[in-house]
Formats: sequence, structure tokens, C-alpha cells
Amino acid sequence: MNAILPPQPKTSTEIPHRPKPKGTGWELPTLAVLLATFAIWGLGLVAPVWLGIALVALALAQHSSLTHEILHGHPFPHRWMNETLGLLQIGLTVPYQRFRDLHLLHHLDSRLTDPYDDPESNYLDPQVWAALPAWRQTLLRVNNTLAGRMIIGPVLSQLSFMASDWRAIRSGDRAALVGWLLHLPSIAATLAVVHWAGMPLWAYLLAVYIAMSILRIRTFLEHQAHLRASGRTVIVEDRGILAFLFLYNSLHVVHHMHPRVPWYHLPKLYRDNKARYVARNQGYVYRSYRDVFAQYFWRAKDPVPHPLWHKG
Repeated sequence: MNAILPPQPKTSTEIPHRPKPKGTGWELPTLAVLLATFAIWGLGLVAPVWLGIALVALALAQHSSLTHEILHGHPFPHRWMNETLGLLQIGLTVPYQRFRDLHLLHHLDSRLTDPYDDPESNYLDPQVWAALPAWRQTLLRVNNTLAGRMIIGPVLSQLSFMASDWRAIRSGDRAALVGWLLHLPSIAATLAVVHWAGMPLWAYLLAVYIAMSILRIRTFLEHQAHLRASGRTVIVEDRGILAFLFLYNSLHVVHHMHPRVPWYHLPKLYRDNKARYVARNQGYVYRSYRDVFAQYFWRAKDPVPHPLWHKG
């Protein structure tokens, strides 16, 4: 069996935080952003085409971040309410149940970056890498730059995701099949609204692609190969438009340590406990996404084959 490290004990990393105020349990900041997102989306559908593409792309990127909040139990106190809300995926590409199931598997920190057990890993087993034809290696090397991740990354990741789920469905994975079947009404409803609003289909699909490209900025260096699980998750201290589009998931180690804390509490948690977070992730910190672009837009940060992979 391949392994990076022997199994690591499960330990609590929680830093105490204020409990939610008593009341309905509805998270009004998340609901406000959700309503604003759908308003911008709707405006984009009826706006002049190029303005519409920009507005819809921003709304879809924001909606993906909101979906991430939904699968972690926000904004409602009841799971069935959040699950129902998650079913509508105007970004078209990923069924909510698949995003939920795979992302929650990703939250087992001891498996982060594992080419097999972390469903969000961008690394390959070195033996798998060595067996790839030269053209595929070249394509994946380009994809490991930020420019490549934004330009060709969306189509590569979507094809890989769909191929993986197709294999799962063919092998009898009922959860994968149900996830996609429940996604079909969402696709149909979204495209019906797009058609009714008069936005050309090509324009909407381009906006979908742009949104996926924006999201690749966040995921580009979220995790790195590191001997210690605690050193694998990034902090990007950005407080600009990208950080808001990502709902401060840019403070990624904070989210991994407190996955149930809503997005609007993450900045204060980080400010109040910065030294501990930075010590925990071994100083894997960037001041802003501007710094990330400057360093890695044309240059790969990591190799494609996992640099710490070995047989165990």
C-alpha cells in the first residue's frame, strides 16, 4: 500500500470561539450575500451580453463559495433546509451531493494532498506520472502554473471529475448516480431561466467557464505537500474582492480547523489567533493574491508528481 506518512492520530485543533447568539439560528450575513448573488445573477441574464457575462461569472463564483458554506451546515439551523437550498446549482458543472460528499472527505487532514485518498488533491502518484505520455505530462505541467490553472484548468478538472464519477457509477456507486440524477432538474431549471431571460447559451457557458477559472485562483495553492498534516494548508491574508468572492476560505487553515464556523467569523478568528495559525501551518502564508499572481502566474509552484510519495 502506498503512503506518505503513517496514520496520524486525530487531535482537536479547535480554538474556542463565540457561540452563535440565541435565536432562530438563521445566519443573516450568509442569507444577505445569497440574495445579492441571485440578484446579480438575474441582472446579468438580462444585461447587454458582455456586461452580462461578467456579472453572471462573478455571481457563479460567489454561489460556489456559498455552496461550500451550505455543505458545512449554513445558513439554516436544519440540515434539510440547507440540503434543499444546495440542490439548485446555477453553475451547472458539479452536483451538490457530489461536492458535499467529496469535500467532506477532503476535510480529513491526515489525508490532505494524498493522490488517492484526498479527492481534491492536484498531485499524482509518481509511478502514474511516469507512465503518462509526454503530451499529457506537458499539459499537466502547464496546468500547474496559475495561468494554466485558470485557462485550461477548468476543462481538465471537469473532465477528470466526470470521468471519475462515471467509473464510480459503472462500478455500482449509488451515491454518485443519485447525485447526478438529482442534478439534472437543476440544470434544466437553470437553462430554462437563462433561455427565458434571453441570454445566449454560449454567453452563459462562457460565464460558467470564467467562474470556474476564478475559483481556480483559490484552489491553486490551498494545499502543499508537507510531512506534517498541519503544514499542508495555506493562509492568504488578502481582504480584497477575491477574498470576499471566496468567503474568506482564503484563510484556509482557519476553515480546516473550524469547519463549522461561518465565513464572516473567519477573519476575526485569524486576527485574534494569528501567531497560533501561522505556527501550526509552518508559515505557509501569502499576504495577498497579488503576491500569488506575481510569483506563480507563469511558474509552477509544485511538481505534478507528489514529491513526498513513497511506498509504505
